[in-house]
Amino acid sequence: MPQDRRVAIIGLGYVGLPLAIAFAEAGLEVEGIDADPARVAELDARRSPIDDISNERLAAALDGTLRVVAPAEARPRDVDALFVCVPTPITSTKDPDLGPVLAAAAFVRDGLRRGHLVVLQSTTFPGTTTGPFREVIEGSGLRAGADFDLAFAPERVSPGDPASSGRGIPRLVGGTTELATGRAAALLGNVNDRVVEMSSPDAAEMAKLLENTFRNVNIAFVNQLALLCERMGLDVWEIIDAAATKPFGFMRFTPGPGVGGHCIPVDPYYLAWRAREFDFTERFIELAGDINFGMPRHVVDLVAEALNDRGKALKGARVGVLGVAFKPDVQDPRNSPAGAILPGIVARGAELRYHDPLIKRFRDDTGYVHEGVSLDSLLHWADVFVVVTPHRTIEWDRFYEAAGLVVDTVNSSRGRVVRERQVLRLGAGWSQGA
Repeated sequence: MPQDRRVAIIGLGYVGLPLAIAFAEAGLEVEGIDADPARVAELDARRSPIDDISNERLAAALDGTLRVVAPAEARPRDVDALFVCVPTPITSTKDPDLGPVLAAAAFVRDGLRRGHLVVLQSTTFPGTTTGPFREVIEGSGLRAGADFDLAFAPERVSPGDPASSGRGIPRLVGGTTELATGRAAALLGNVNDRVVEMSSPDAAEMAKLLENTFRNVNIAFVNQLALLCERMGLDVWEIIDAAATKPFGFMRFTPGPGVGGHCIPVDPYYLAWRAREFDFTERFIELAGDINFGMPRHVVDLVAEALNDRGKALKGARVGVLGVAFKPDVQDPRNSPAGAILPGIVARGAELRYHDPLIKRFRDDTGYVHEGVSLDSLLHWADVFVVVTPHRTIEWDRFYEAAGLVVDTVNSSRGRVVRERQVLRLGAGWSQGA
C-alpha cells in the first residue's frame, strides 16, 4: 500500500481547514486550496476565519508544512492524496445542489495522475461518490479502482467544539475497492485514533445522513411537544429535564426557534430527494424538516402575543433581537433561524435591530443586510426583545434586569430573577416571577 505523505485539501472552511492543520501537525506536507481569493488572503495573513482554529495554531501550521494557495497556483500532481471539503447546499426547492462538489471534481480531474487517492468529505446523498463525482473525475480518462483510488469519508465537525475535529472522534470511510478503503483509512489514521472501514462509499454516505437526520427528527419532535405544552399550560423545559433523569432509553433534545448551520437544515433533504429516486417517499423526514422550518413563524407569533399582552400591536413596535448566529458561541450565521425571524418581524410592520457580539453584519433570508448594535443601545430602544442565540458573552443578568418584555426561545431566562409576565418562553408560557 502506498505511503501517502503529501495531501491537498480542496476547500478551507469549517471542515477543510481543521483537516489541513491536523495533517500538517502530524508531519505531512499539506497544500490547502480555496477558490475564494479573500479566504486565501485571510489565511496568508494568519487570521483564522473559524472559531475552532486559533490564529496561533494557524500560524504554526503555516510556519511548518502547510501551504495555502488559490487553484491556479496549486500543484495537485505533486501530492499523493486529494480531499474535497466543499459545501453541499440545497436549492430554493430543497433539492441537492452539487455545483460546488462537481466543480471540485473538475479541478481534481484536471490535475489527476495515476496513483492518486481522491477522498470526498462533503456531506451528500448515497451514490454521489460513485455516481456524478466519479463520472466527472473519470473524464480524465483514468478509472477509479484501476488507475486511482476513490473513497468517501464524511466529516464529523461541530462548529464551536474544537474537540469534534480532534483525534478522539472516530472517522468513517468507504472506498470503491478494499484497497481504496484501506488506503484512505491508513491516511486518516494519522489524524484520528479510530477509523471505521465500511463496505462502500454509499454506506458511508448513508451513515452520515443518518447521523444528521436523526438529530433533525428528534428536534422536530420536541418542537412539536413545545407547541403542545404551550396550549396545555405546561413547561416543556421542566418536562425534558424530568425525562432526562432516566439513565437509559432517553436522549435529551431541546426545542428552539428553528434549526441552523451547515448540516441539520440541509442533509435530511438530501436523503429525502435520493429516496424519491427509488420511488420511496420519505414523508417522515420531510415532515420533520417542515416542522423545524416553521418554528421561526411561531417565534414571530410569540412576539405579537407578548406585545398584545401589553396592549400593543406588532405593527409599529420596536423589536430587539439577541443573537443571530446559528448556535451559541460561534461566529457563523449560516442557515440561522434568525434569517427567517428578522424578515418575518419586519413583514408584520415592526422596526427591528439586533445585537450579536460575534456577528456585526447579518444578511437575512431576503438578502437584506442588518447592522448590529450594542446591547446598551438595544436596551434603551426596544419595546420587546427576542432571544434567538444565547451567546455566553452576553451579560444575561444585566439584560433580564433591564428588559421590560422578552420572548425567550431558548430558555435563557432559566435560573435568573425575572418578574411576573416579563418573559414569554417558547414551550412554557409566561414567567411567574420570583
